Order: sequence, then structure tokens, then C-alpha cells
Amino acid sequence: MTLTGKQVIVLGAGRSGRAAATLAHAKGAQVRLYDANPQASFEGLADGIEGFAGASEETGRASQCDYLVISPGIDTYGSFVKAFAENAGALIGETELAYRFYVGKIVGITGTNGKTTTTELVQRILEHSGLSCVACGNYGVPFSEVVMMETVPDAVALELSSFQLETVVEFHADVAIWLNFSADHMDRYTSLDDYFRAKMQIFINQTAADTAVVREGEELGSLVAQHISFSSEGSAADYHLDGLSIFAGGQKVIDLSETRMRGLHNAENVMSAVAACHALGVSYATAQAALQGFAPPMHRCELIRTLDGVEYLNDSKATNLHALDSALRSQSRPVVLLAGGKEKGLEYDELLVRLKDKARCAIVFGEIAPVLHQTFSQVVETESVETLDQAVKLAQSHAQHGDVVLLSPGTSSFDQFAGYEARGDHFRELVHKLR
Repeated sequence: MTLTGKQVIVLGAGRSGRAAATLAHAKGAQVRLYDANPQASFEGLADGIEGFAGASEETGRASQCDYLVISPGIDTYGSFVKAFAENAGALIGETELAYRFYVGKIVGITGTNGKTTTTELVQRILEHSGLSCVACGNYGVPFSEVVMMETVPDAVALELSSFQLETVVEFHADVAIWLNFSADHMDRYTSLDDYFRAKMQIFINQTAADTAVVREGEELGSLVAQHISFSSEGSAADYHLDGLSIFAGGQKVIDLSETRMRGLHNAENVMSAVAACHALGVSYATAQAALQGFAPPMHRCELIRTLDGVEYLNDSKATNLHALDSALRSQSRPVVLLAGGKEKGLEYDELLVRLKDKARCAIVFGEIAPVLHQTFSQVVETESVETLDQAVKLAQSHAQHGDVVLLSPGTSSFDQFAGYEARGDHFRELVHKLR
């Protein structure tokens, strides 16, 4: 890709957009960075990059460029992007832009849940094998920042959301990991099929020389790449679980009892990461050694404390039904469930069987509380409150010795918090204040 003398417009002045603008400018393009926020800041950008706050659809229709680069947080199909695209030569995303200037190995990771843990695992295992690797994309740093590093890594563990995959064109992953798929982001997509198609872009341009690591039972159709399956349920997959041991090819390859990874969802994250790295030549012994001392990321079934025989788990990153179901499925103790947040238009009836099996009671909060109360109360005692503060206090009064108080919201946090991290941090503070 040659950008010298080209006109490039980047939409979105967040970290990804700024990184894309900086990369395009470094490659010789004339760059303009637009943001719809009238208060957007462009401080710290390289000289020569023009920044425009308060951009509108009218601004877009009056613009012209060779390449229109979209940040992942901006709706690809919205009228704002369409206005800028009217006089644009090509529309791509920040991930696609960075890909065209990267020459190392790419392990792409997507799925509705588990992406961040798996991305960290891939990075850790590859680094332990002697390859330099950076976790980037939807987690860590933007891919464009990695491309501009003084020493570009041999490989990237590239977390890819559906938003980033919407705009890939030439992108090609040496190894693509598909963790799972369930309804999410229905406030952005018009149908579940649209969301699925965006996710499937992770396999775009793969050849028979590449590898696709896919959870057993996922209906993806025929894939061109070599197919490797994994599952924590049953033994039909290439990588499967028996107790705390992972088997492949009839041999025990990973012992999870020697790690801090617990729960079926974490076992699958480990399987997919080990399979992906093994496809790149990493031995199982190296992978086992890399797993020593690895701790799952915060906000994903994170043990906050044990008080009066009750474990308090922070699973704030569970922002959809599948994540909530996975968290419930992994528990061996009776659960006092804390769920709630923003109304995203999801259907929660599919959780009822799991909820009835695992939960002592449910406490729902936030904007979606009335919907969850109506649904969950069909199978378990359910109480509704307004805030997370109230939910934690009520949970303590309901929990019995040997129970788990599980914050696994099942939806996003934007009704009351800036993000799932803020929600999880607040939960942690509340739990530590309990007496």
C-alpha cells in the first residue's frame, strides 16, 4: 500500500483513530482527523495532521479523500460514515490499515466471549517460545501503534471485535481463533445474521496453509484453512478436557492443576491458545511452562474476597447472555446472581434452565432490571433494585456459607457506568467495604 501524496480522512479521535492518523501521516499521506464530538481534543498529534471537532454529516458530504479510515467505535453503516464515504475512494478500518504495513505472524482472536483472556494467553505462550509478540487490537494497544514501534514484533495476538472485522478487505490471519458465538450488539446490528457475518470476516483470505481454531459445534460452514477443534464438553474435539487435563491426539498435553486457570470457559480459552501457538510450532512443554503464574484478566470471574464463607466474584466483563451463561456454568457452589445494566434488546429466556440449576436467587439492577425481574422470577427468587450498591448489600443478606455472590451482569454498563471496568472496580470497592 502506498500512501505518499494520498488524501486520507480518519473518523474518530480516540486512541485507535489517532493511531491510524499517525500511521497514515508517517507513510506520507495528507491526513485529516474528524470527530463528531465538539469537545474532541487533538493535542499531541504530529505536525501536519489536521483535526476537526464537531464534524457532521454535512461536513462529510463536503469532504473528499482517497482513503476513508474508520475507528472501530463508529458505526460503519450509520449515516455519519455514509456521508463521508460519498466522495471517498476506498473505505477501510484501522485494523485493515495497520495490516497493510505489518509483516509478522498474525493470530487473530474473535468470539462473543473470552477474547481478552485468549489474547493474553497467546501473547504469553509465543513470548515464552522466543518470539516477540504484542497483544493488540480490541485489547491492549491499537494495531497501528504496533506497526510504528521502533522494534516491530515477530507476531501479534490480535483481538478482533465484530466492529473491527466489518471493515477488513485484504486482512489475512495466519491463525484465526473462533471462540464462540451468541447474540450481542443487537443495538448496532439489524439482525443476528449481520453480527455473524461480521465475525466470519476473521477467516477472510485464509488459505489451506493457514489454521482455523474453532470451538466444536460452531456452525461455520466449510473453511479453507486447516481446521482444529476444541471443547470442554465431550471428547470428540481435537483438543478436549478430562478433569483438569487437556488432551490432544490421545495424549495429555496441558495440566491445568498446575495453573491458576479454573472453570470450563477458561479451559476452552487455554485450549484455543495452545492449539493456535502449536500451529505456529510451539511445543506443549513450552506452553505448559508459559501458563505458570498466569492470572486471568480482571473482571472475568475474578475472586475479590471470601467473607463469612462466601466467595465474591467480579465478572463485570460479562456483557451478554453467553458470558453470563458461561459464568453460571462454571460454578460448583450455589449462586447469588447480580445481573443488570443497559437494555440491549437481548432475549434472556434461554438462561432459565441454567439459572434454575445454579442460582439460589437473583438480584437485578439498572435500566434492564424490570425485564430481568419478569424473566428470572419464573425460575428463581428475584429481587429488583436500582443500583449496584443496593444489589451488593442485598446479596450479602441472602448469601449463605458456601455460596458465591457472582456479579455477572449479562449486559453492558453504560446506563450507570463508563464501562465494564468501572462497574467491576466499583463492585470491588463495595465488596471490600463489607463487614
